[in-house]
Amino acid sequence: MIDMRKIILVVGSILIAILLISGASNMFTHVDAGEHVVIQSVGLFGPSTLTWSHDPGFKWQGWGKVTSYRKSFQYWFSSSNDQGESHDQSIKVRFNDGGHANISGSVRVDMPMDDKALTELHVRYGSQVAIEQQLVRTVIEKAVYMSGPMMSSKESYAERRNELISLIEDQAAKGVYRTETKSIEVIDPLTGEKRKAAYVEITKREGVVQRVEESPLTTFSVRLFNLSINGMKYDATVETQIEEQQKAIMSVQTSLANARRAEQDAITIAKQGEANAAKTKWEQEMVNAKVVSESEGRMKAAEFDKKAAEYTKAKDILLGEGEAARKKLVMEANGALDVKLDAYIKVNQFYAEAIREMKHPLVPTVVMGGATGTHNSAQSFMDLIQAKTAKDLAIEFNMQKGGQR
Repeated sequence: MIDMRKIILVVGSILIAILLISGASNMFTHVDAGEHVVIQSVGLFGPSTLTWSHDPGFKWQGWGKVTSYRKSFQYWFSSSNDQGESHDQSIKVRFNDGGHANISGSVRVDMPMDDKALTELHVRYGSQVAIEQQLVRTVIEKAVYMSGPMMSSKESYAERRNELISLIEDQAAKGVYRTETKSIEVIDPLTGEKRKAAYVEITKREGVVQRVEESPLTTFSVRLFNLSINGMKYDATVETQIEEQQKAIMSVQTSLANARRAEQDAITIAKQGEANAAKTKWEQEMVNAKVVSESEGRMKAAEFDKKAAEYTKAKDILLGEGEAARKKLVMEANGALDVKLDAYIKVNQFYAEAIREMKHPLVPTVVMGGATGTHNSAQSFMDLIQAKTAKDLAIEFNMQKGGQR
């Protein structure tokens, strides 16, 4: 007869073994270094509890439910299928000129480290995917939506692109701005005509930016940083408009550059002309200075010559006066005998030469008449000449024989 107690015992043992074998994988769980792991207990003997594990290694699971969250992760909102999800996750934005674009990029997200904040996130969202899609993406979409109206399509394309990144990141991390929309008048870059445009201005109070609400990320102690945009795909209409604007701007810039170049060339030519004129002027000034210098030199030389002539004149006058005084003294001393003798000699020389050169006798060779004795007519003539000369020279030639007077 079969023992029912043994049968029950065997079946129970088998069931327990099956349960142990099937539940062995749920007895322990492994925690990775980059994860926060929460274990929800089975709750057979009371309410379930949540136990957080942050350190790497094996942890007692006790057949509880295990949920893991990454401590830090890169969230992608990209149109590329190799960044984040395999489908387009880009976020659409609308600018104040009515243009649209799809923004692609990424942002770094750090989860909180304390159990209380993690529990609030776990209770609210329950999974990593839910946090990424329902929390992080929603916050970024709102920040993008509120940042677009603060600039035009063209501004987001060029000069204010970095500012757009800052606006999105600041609003996502701290909360969206309180803004006021104003209508302003702008110049259309293509037509050059004035048109109305909406301008969104951030509200400030005493210099402090006012916000509509605090960012949910701040509420859950989630840190957002290093937002980057790797692409902006504009609508075809906006792309065409931006391209035309760029062409127009480039044309204007080219014209301005040409105008500046022409202006610079004109300035250069004018400066070169001024330099040449200055050079010519200075060359002429040098010539004039040389002429003036030479004239001044001649004037100084003439002045020196004049002074030298005056000195020479004074010298000659003094020499003449001295010579005159000397001659006067000589004449007073000997009655100018030397001069008179010299004159006497020269006069007799002239007469002697004149008589020698005469072709006819100076006196007749035959004398008729009653003089007695011998008389030389030539000698008489010479005696007369000597007497006249002596009279003219005031010399007394009454010399006696034997050298006595």
